Amino acid sequence: MLILFFSVKFQIFPVAGWGSLSHLVLPVLTLGASGAAIIARMTRSSMLDVIGQDYIRTARAKGIKERYVIYKHALKNALIPVITVVGLQFGTLLGGAVLTESVFAINGLGRMIVEAIRMRDLPLVQGSILVVSILFVVVNLIVDLSYRFINKKVDLN
Repeated sequence: MLILFFSVKFQIFPVAGWGSLSHLVLPVLTLGASGAAIIARMTRSSMLDVIGQDYIRTARAKGIKERYVIYKHALKNALIPVITVVGLQFGTLLGGAVLTESVFAINGLGRMIVEAIRMRDLPLVQGSILVVSILFVVVNLIVDLSYRFINKKVDLN
């Protein structure tokens, strides 16, 4: 749909290929739109849960500025489940990149894996899956370590 409207009908962005920043807009929108919606919903839900807690009411009763209550008290605690969802969305992003690279004719890792499978190049398939797996594990490690960075009260044990 993005190609149909923005490339064919209105001719704002190029249809496919790789070159300038204008070539990036449609693939980035394709990959990021669903993830952004999920993260926004999770953030809203988590903030609504935290805002109703007693310690938020106590902070407001003490006379702390609303901005400080929201950013320092509520958001800090609401970000823990959001960071988890961001880490999980990374796996979906990797999987979606394969299809997106094929649709937009971009030569990337996903397209290389598909071509390797099609050509039955087992060493390349194994190596690329190993790289993607290591990348996924590293992202999950970063997510786990970021819990402690966001909220000092989170125990990593």
